[in-house]
Formats: sequence, structure tokens, C-alpha cells
Amino acid sequence: MARFGRRRNTGENGETVAEEDADGTSRRERIGAGAASGAGGLLRLLAGVIDLVIGVIALIIVAGILFVVLKANAQNTIVKDVHDAAKFLVGPFDRLFTPKDHRVEIAINWGIAAAVYVIVGRFVASLLRRSAPERA
Repeated sequence: MARFGRRRNTGENGETVAEEDADGTSRRERIGAGAASGAGGLLRLLAGVIDLVIGVIALIIVAGILFVVLKANAQNTIVKDVHDAAKFLVGPFDRLFTPKDHRVEIAINWGIAAAVYVIVGRFVASLLRRSAPERA
């Protein structure tokens, strides 16, 4: 960083109170802006991670719905693992509605769970992005 245009502000006893750039910003203000920028980057990164996790969760739930609705082979390892993971993720929403057809029940209840995950996750991510300071 060039030192052109810097000036020192001195106190009553001649001690340096602050060193300013030509535009009037002090070192403390620049450090504070850098820290805010770093915190903003961290919040944006966290929001991106939340978006990614919510996307994976929604994908697992939708795959579970499709496997049930399309009558995939329940003995297949992939189908069984995805179904078990989806069933775990939709726990509170399981048997929310109980129509007579099991496939319709899964489609409705698990679909609601996927929608809630996406809506809440996107809301939290947007709050994090909004609270992040603007980039300089």
C-alpha cells in the first residue's frame, strides 16, 4: 500500500493519535472495514452451505417420493438407502395426512416436508445474506 498522502494527527503532547490516508480514513477504520468484509464473506459462505444442504435434502426426499410412487424395487440397496434417509428426514411430517392409498400419502406428506425444508432453508440463507455487509 502506498504511503502517499498520509498525515498524522497528533494529540496535545505530540503523540500520534491517528494516521489517515489522503481520503481521511484512519487505519482503525480500514481494519474495521476489512473485518466487516471478512464477516460478510463468512455469512455469504454459510448461506451458500445452507442452500447446498437444503438442495441435497430436497433431492433425497423427492427421490424417495419417486421410488415409492413409481414402485421401485425395495430390495435394491440404493432404493432402500434413499428411502430410509428420506423417511428419517420427513419424520415429523410422516402420516400428517392419511389417505387410503399409501403412495398418495407418501407423495403428499413427503412433498410437504420437502417444501417446508426448502422454504425455511432459503429464508435462513436470505437472512444471512442480508445481514452480511456489502462488499467494498
